[in-house]
Order: sequence, then C-alpha cells, then structure tokens
Amino acid sequence: MASLDNYRVFKTDYAGRELTVEVGKYAEQANGACLVRCGDTVVNVTVCMAEKPREGMDFFPLSVDYEEKMFAVGKIPGGFKKREGRASDKAILVSRLIDRPIRPLFPKGIFNDVVVVATALSVDPDVAPEPIAMIGSSIALSISDIPWAGPTGSVIVGCVDGKYVINPGLAEKEKSTIHLSLAGTKDAILMIEAGAKEVTDAEMVGAIMYGHEEIKKVCAFVGEIQKEVGKPKKEMELYHIPEDLDAAVKAYAYDKLVWALDTFDRQEREERQAEVEADVLEHFAEIYPEQTREIKDSVYYITKAIVRAKIFDKGVRPDGRGLKEVRPIWCEHGVLPRVHGSAVFTRGQTQALTTCTLGMLDEAQRMEGLDEEEEKRYMHHYNFPGYSVGEAKPSRSPGRREIGHGALAERALLPVIPSVDEFPYAIRVVSEVVSSNGSTSQGSICGSTLALMDAGVPIKAPVAGISCGLIQDGDDFTTFIDIQGVEDFHGEMDFKVAGTKKGITAIQMDLKNDGLTMEIIADALERCRKARLEILNEIMIPCIAKPRDHVSEFAPKMLTMKIDVDKIREVIGKGGSMIQKIVAESGAQVDIDDDGTIHIASPDAASCDTAKKMIDDICFVPEVGKLYYGKVVRILPIGAFVELAPGKDGMIHISKLENRRVEKVEDVLNIGDMTWVKVTEIDEKGRVNLSRKDALKELAAQDK
Repeated sequence: MASLDNYRVFKTDYAGRELTVEVGKYAEQANGACLVRCGDTVVNVTVCMAEKPREGMDFFPLSVDYEEKMFAVGKIPGGFKKREGRASDKAILVSRLIDRPIRPLFPKGIFNDVVVVATALSVDPDVAPEPIAMIGSSIALSISDIPWAGPTGSVIVGCVDGKYVINPGLAEKEKSTIHLSLAGTKDAILMIEAGAKEVTDAEMVGAIMYGHEEIKKVCAFVGEIQKEVGKPKKEMELYHIPEDLDAAVKAYAYDKLVWALDTFDRQEREERQAEVEADVLEHFAEIYPEQTREIKDSVYYITKAIVRAKIFDKGVRPDGRGLKEVRPIWCEHGVLPRVHGSAVFTRGQTQALTTCTLGMLDEAQRMEGLDEEEEKRYMHHYNFPGYSVGEAKPSRSPGRREIGHGALAERALLPVIPSVDEFPYAIRVVSEVVSSNGSTSQGSICGSTLALMDAGVPIKAPVAGISCGLIQDGDDFTTFIDIQGVEDFHGEMDFKVAGTKKGITAIQMDLKNDGLTMEIIADALERCRKARLEILNEIMIPCIAKPRDHVSEFAPKMLTMKIDVDKIREVIGKGGSMIQKIVAESGAQVDIDDDGTIHIASPDAASCDTAKKMIDDICFVPEVGKLYYGKVVRILPIGAFVELAPGKDGMIHISKLENRRVEKVEDVLNIGDMTWVKVTEIDEKGRVNLSRKDALKELAAQDK
C-alpha cells in the first residue's frame, strides 16, 4: 500500500458549514493537489506546470478546466456514448470564474504552461461546487512549488428578505435578489460576477463588503495550510526585457510614439504606430539582431506608459473623450423584415446587430448538467466573427469568450423577462457583433433590449450596459467610463455593469492588477450608474419607448387557458386519443401542465382558436340560469334533446317548449333546428333540464 506519510486533513468553519481539505492522499504527482469537502459536495483540484517555457509564447499560457462528472449527481450521461463529451456552457463559465482571480497573481514573464483542473466528484444541491472549486484552486496553487502570490478566497453572496447570506442554499437562492460570485485576497477584491434583481449600488457594495469578510477568513485558513504543507516556490528565470535594450529603444522611440498617439482617429493612430514600430525594428536590427521580440515588447510597454499617463495625468483619452464621456451612440429597431424582432446598437466603432426569435415552449433548451434546472426558456447567444475587428479568419464554433459574454447578457436581461403566464413563448436572442472596439458585451445588452421590445416581449423595464476602466498609480487611481479596445488593452480593469433605471441586474469584472479596494469599486459603480441612466433616457427610450403591443405576423401565435384539474384526463383522453385528435384537427400544438394550465401554439391564430374551442367543448359544464343556443339532436314524445356543446346535451320537456299547450314536439322543433334554451336544473345524476319558453321570454324582455 502506498504511503500516506504526507496525508493531512484541515478543517474550518465556512459560513456555518464545515469545510474539510485533504492533502497528500490523492493526485500526488501533480505540482499541487487537494480534495475539498463541504456538505456532500466534493471537488478535487490539481495544478501542474510544464518544466520549460513554451517556445515562442508571448502570453501566459494558463488553462483552467472545471469538469462536471454526471456520476456526481447520480446520473448517466445522455447520448450514444454515455460518457461526458465537450464541456457544457455551465462548466465553461465556472472555469472562467476560477481563472479570473488566480491569473493576475502569477509573476510577469512566466511562459510555462500551467493547467488547473477542478473536478466535481459529488454535488450537494444545497452546497454550490463553484466556490469550493475556487477555494481548491487557491489551496492547490498555494501548496505547490509554482510561483503565485496568493492565497485567495471565494464565496457566493445572496440577499434574502433584505439580509445578506453567504453561500445560500437551494431554497434561499430562489428568494434571493442577488447572486454574487466573489473572490479576492485578504486586502482586495479580484473577481466580481453578479446577477441581481434591480438592486441599488449601495445594496451591491454592501454585498461585496459582507462577502469580503468571509473571504478574509478563507485566506487565513489557506495560509495556515500553506505554512504546514506548502512546497518551496521554484526559482524561475522569468522573461524580461534587458535594461540596456529597453533604455535604448525608449531613447530612440519615445518621441516618435508620442507623435503616433497624438491623434484621436483610431485608424490613423494604428497606421502611425505600425510605421514607428517598423522604423524601430529596422534601426535596431543590427544592434540587437536576435532580440526582435524584446524590441517589440519594449515598444508595447512604452506605448502603454504614454497612454496611461495621458489618461491619468491629463484626463485625455486616445479618442479625445473626457473621463466621464460616452462615445457617440445611435440605434434603431425593426431593421430585419422577416425576423420577430431586431435592433442595431452602435457605440463608437462597437456595433451589435441583435435579433429576437419567439418559439413554442417545447423549444426551450433542455439542460443536462449538475444543476437542478432542466430547462431554459430564455436564451441569449453572442457571436464575435473575425470581420468585426478586420481579421480574415474563418468562423468557428463559440469559444469561451463568446459563451461568457452571452451568459453575461442573458443574466443582465433575465430579471426583466416576463413569466410564462405573462408571455407563453420560448425566447432566443442572438447578438452578432458586426464591429468591435471594446465593450461589445454591453453593446449587445443594449441591442438585445431593443430587439426584445421590437418583438413585442413585455419586458418589465429596458436594460442598458456600460463598462468602466481603471488606471492606477500606487494608491492613486482614475476611473473612466465606456472603455474602448486600446484602453482595455492598456488599462487595469474592465468593470461591466448592466441594469435598469431602478438598479443593477448584472456585473462582471476582469482585472489585470492584484485587486480593487472598496473605494475603487464604489467609484466605478457610480460612474456606470450615471452613464447607464444617460443611455436609457437619452438614447434607448427615445428609440422605442415600450414593447410593441403585438408580436410579429411571422411569430407563432400563443394562447394560454386554464381548466379544472379534474378535466385534464378528459382533454387527454384514453391513451392520449383526445389530445391527438385536437392537434390533428386544429394543426396547433397543445401542452398541458399538471395545474390545468394549457398552452396552445400555432403559426396562425385560427388554429389556436380551433384548438381552444375543442378544449372548451370538452370541458363545458352548463350553468343553471344561463342561456345557450344549441342544435336539436333527438326527439322523443315527451320532449327534445338539444346539444349545448359537442357531446353535451340537455332535454326540453314538451311542457317547456312554448307558452301554450303543445300536442306534438314536431309542431315546434325538428332534428337539426337551432334554438335558444335556458338551463333550469341539473339533477343529482348530472342530467340537464332545459326550457325553451323561459329562454324566449328572457330574450323578449331584453329586446324591450
């Protein structure tokens, strides 16, 4: 049996639950590994680093994979192979959650492949695996020999009945107005990912501060584990630009780059930069013949310093805007004639073309994963083709970026999407980024709002999105609204906030530094709030003030009705015979819920009406005292039977035919005649007694 000499178990209180960490028992050949338990949720996390830097790499090759194993919730995967295939969208989104807080803490100049794998082995519905996986990544990196400036901690923060809750359970999540995934060090916040039901800035700041207190405890716990079992960090020769080369390039190129950047026209600026870079490479080709990469990197860092200095010291941005100024915006809706809803939202050189498609409820997305959720009625997809940035590259299947931005837009709009009862459609929104120069995810949110309204979706309120950037120098900082590509490239933060006039619906924050203070977060939120209101009030609402009062003529037509639960069996029929007949004769699709709610859908309204009438007829129950117009279907010596609805009839006794004596029923009515009748009685056996003379009397009185 293998030795367990290195086996250690660590325990701590994690928001009222016991968190257990096992080290030295599993995956011992990895640089760092741990098994983390909380409730019945168990996540194994490993981290490995390549021995040598990857040849020709000019960025840090960090890979993070969150693996969902269906056995974790006692399921066998669907599909022919009955095994897990490509990562689900949920798994990709969790991978991004793990990645964002750990990436900024690796040393600059590391080009060795680093791979973090978090595998959910068992999942408790009341204990979300996401923060457990994030804590596990912090532990695995901290105890490994890989250079990393952690530890970090992670939590989920909810708000139930006005009170903040750490790591809310399943029941609490449903009531919560906030779902905030938060990560950070003991001193600063590194990652924010939030969905919310129109909460205020103050409520969101409060949630972040509340969550950070728990993060501090987690960081202290991870620090204790590192002290006891952590390996010494590797001494690594990190890539750097030689000082003499950097100084020489700066002396030669600085003024040239200042000139290149001294224009507000993006195309001209990029042409000038390319010209200067070519000149610098030619100049130093003989002096530093084997160091082309280092020369290019030196030019990049000089450029970055110039851009940051202009923003920080002078408040002048690359396109000439002030720090609080949003790029010029124009938008329109109803741009595509055959789609159910469409809009274009343009902010500067960022442009999103968004469409909204309405479908029948059975077209909702079926989910196979570790969550309880099995169906998604509202879907938002985001596409980022190469031509949007002028690149000649073929289209591929959506990558992690596209999935992440689509999920963000979906989260931002979900709080305003009407319920099934209010709007019985499946809804798919697709944002095609046709031009990109920063903040495309927020542009797609704005465009999606307009497309939904154009489609006649009765959203609760319009949603707008905006991003905020950051330049920091020690404790001093400058934030600026509506960042474009070059500012995102050279800045330290992309802080995206979406919401209505009332409050925030979504946040996502990407960082390149070692964390944000609460002062910076509050400042960024306030800048985004003011810009969001400006966009809503001055641009979007004037474009389309409210949702259309009807759906497109090309959209399927929907009807919702309610029947008594005890009538469901009759509508379905023996072996489904009646529901099949309704579908076949009407041409409509019919879905029946357990509570008696029936959704009827068809490409045309007439089919819906036909199906509804057939169901109404099946469920028809006559009311005493009410008038009905029916057909005579049978005659007996004592009276006539009148059909009130298909399969539902009642009898008029001969004495109730006229206000006179009638010798023979046929003197008044014959089979096939239509006549008014009044329900006078429904006996204990369910037999319906009718009166023609009472009906005629009542109709005559109405005519007077």
